[in-house]
Amino acid sequence: MIRALPLAAHRLVAAFFVLASVAQVEAAQFTLQQNDGGVTVRVDGQLFTEYRTNIGTKPILWPIIGPDGAQMTRDYPMKDVVGEKHDHFHQRSLWFTYGEVNGIDFWAEPGSYKDGKAPTGKRLGTIVHRDFQKLDASGDSATIVTTNDWLDEAGTKQLEDERRLRFILDGESRAIDFDITLKATAGDVEFGDTKEGAMGTRVPTSMDVTSKLGGAIMNSEGQADEQAWGKPARWVDYHGPVGEQTVGIAVMNHPSSFHYPSRWHVRTYGLFAANPFGLRDFDKQSASPGGYTLRSGESIALRYRFIFHRGDEKSAQIAAAFDRYAAQQK
Repeated sequence: MIRALPLAAHRLVAAFFVLASVAQVEAAQFTLQQNDGGVTVRVDGQLFTEYRTNIGTKPILWPIIGPDGAQMTRDYPMKDVVGEKHDHFHQRSLWFTYGEVNGIDFWAEPGSYKDGKAPTGKRLGTIVHRDFQKLDASGDSATIVTTNDWLDEAGTKQLEDERRLRFILDGESRAIDFDITLKATAGDVEFGDTKEGAMGTRVPTSMDVTSKLGGAIMNSEGQADEQAWGKPARWVDYHGPVGEQTVGIAVMNHPSSFHYPSRWHVRTYGLFAANPFGLRDFDKQSASPGGYTLRSGESIALRYRFIFHRGDEKSAQIAAAFDRYAAQQK
């Protein structure tokens, strides 16, 4: 015969499960370790990502390890992996840059071209890490704040930025808040209208749609795959197989971000970028020009969240995750 527990016992059991849940949340411990190449981010001793300042022409995050150890971005060109596509040399894991700044291309690199050299008349810029303003690991999150200078081919400064990256857990998913403030500290800055930008990542080859292994793109407006390209959206999710798992990357644009909602330069071959400046390059019928002039002494803030999750956008409840993110004050 099974006896019903008295009320007090029920309360003790409930309290136990609440405490157990809290303990599970509190068990996640983030750590940061600075080194010659940047900063390594770990959670519970396991690699999450590395903020790299010594690769290519811009700071990047690589590698990025998601749920259950899945590699969440393409390794090329930092590392050769069998089966990975070797295209678009400049699409390095996860980055921020733009393709037309005062007439200078910060998106491409010399290695983007067949002979390793830009065509005559093409100006290429570099984003140079200046310093770490803050490195803080406070248990259930970690924060990196950096300052960076955008330089032309002669080393002349065009603007600077401050990046604030916060690493957290979102349920069973890993997440990065990437907030960037662009500052016109060297005169006016003209951001042209181009599709080549800006908050970008390159998904693993096995995940991309054109590999036809199950990869898919879906945005907040219900537009899928090719239909999501160039469209404004609150969030976009790119998911597909990595090894034996189905995993995904959701990128969200916070409502306080400049020119919210961003348009999305998201391609079936694997590029995945949010673009706050491009317009006519996406929509030839647009009556309004894209681009933006940032006047000397002014600044603008761009805010994005990356969620590295299991499954597709439905099983990961990305729409609800966006609502929680959008409710946060920035």
